[in-house]
Amino acid sequence: MREVLFISRKIIRNKSGFTNTILKIGLTSLSLCLAVVIVSTCLVTGFKSEIRDKVFGFWGHIHVTHTGAWRSVETLPIDKNQEFLHHLDTLKGLSYDRPLKIPFTNTELGFGSRLVHTKGAVKQIHSFVNQPAILSTADEFEGIILRGIGADFDWDFMTEYLRSGEILNLRDTVIERAVILSEQTANRLELKVGDPLIINFIIDNQQRRRRVELKGIYKTGLEEYDRRFAIVDQRMIQQILGWDQSQVSGFEIFLDDVADVNYFHEYIYLDLLPAELSSEPITRRFPAIFEWLELQDINERVILLLMLIVGIITMTTSLLILILDRTRMIGVLKAVGATNRTIRNIFLYYALNLIVKGLLIGNAVGLGLAFIQYKFEIIKLNEADYYLDVAPVHFPWDQIILLNLAFAAVIMLILLIPASVISKVDPVKVLRFK
Repeated sequence: MREVLFISRKIIRNKSGFTNTILKIGLTSLSLCLAVVIVSTCLVTGFKSEIRDKVFGFWGHIHVTHTGAWRSVETLPIDKNQEFLHHLDTLKGLSYDRPLKIPFTNTELGFGSRLVHTKGAVKQIHSFVNQPAILSTADEFEGIILRGIGADFDWDFMTEYLRSGEILNLRDTVIERAVILSEQTANRLELKVGDPLIINFIIDNQQRRRRVELKGIYKTGLEEYDRRFAIVDQRMIQQILGWDQSQVSGFEIFLDDVADVNYFHEYIYLDLLPAELSSEPITRRFPAIFEWLELQDINERVILLLMLIVGIITMTTSLLILILDRTRMIGVLKAVGATNRTIRNIFLYYALNLIVKGLLIGNAVGLGLAFIQYKFEIIKLNEADYYLDVAPVHFPWDQIILLNLAFAAVIMLILLIPASVISKVDPVKVLRFK
């Protein structure tokens, strides 16, 4: 082993001009390939995380409503005091059998399973009351869905996207006669914070009106949904509908981890809910957004595969040229008794040295570019198309480490092919022509 390391280090220090140039090209190519993969992984992870946070932050992870109001804006009341809510508040997590899958894929093996636990539990639950209405000013009107919320609503997400004004005061005993509109709706109605407007309800074919004040303007970037919803005190809608304060349209359930959505949905729907209630994960209510996010995963895999192929080709070519350049050395080593395996290990050790350098440079470049975007937000986006105004960057360190290991392992395995050329070198023929 000492001899292998000694000779490999000699090769590293002493390279001909042409071979040195080729090896530098291979090193540069490998570094750039890894850098591209790291940047794309950070961007795709950022996209998925930011957009999911927006959707789930505004809507929750699971909706529970009356069965007759499923996937509609009908206002069918349900009792606010449900037994399953108390159970979910104390639930620490779920255990379930998950089918075995092929590593690093979502493909099930078709046999066997293992017991796993959800990553978190239920974080929060709040009630809501939905009611369609028409907003009107002196010159304009706009159809809208009022999203009535109560004192149990968590404002942490909403305040992050509040562009102007303030949140509703829902803890007062007096009903808040105010509304929070999206920036898109406020601009169409030519309203600013503090302006009055009229909310028109149609109840039993009769018009009912409420004068309110525009108290806040928000913008999540999900424009096709922002323009459809306005936020009000749910007690105002309950009063219009003739409901008491124990009646609501449904509940929004927030989880600690998005990966647990389907498991909690199945548990709630199958084991907890009475027959008149139904649950639905938000991924099914707005499938277009989540299907678009799945496409980003495909793009990431394609980039990874292409860059890995490029890295394999360049490193294979570089090692092959190095072997051909050192044919005389190989012949001498064989003549003094070195085995093909020993000589192959010499060149593979050198290749490993080159790969490690390439990975270090690639990580430095890739993470450096990602950090620059994270810090200075250089790449801007059209928010109407991408739901974000800047390309987001997250650093999934577990994926980055896995990418480095995958690059090193796959390329080293493939390099066994050009290294097999060593066994075909005949020392008699090589040393004959000195």
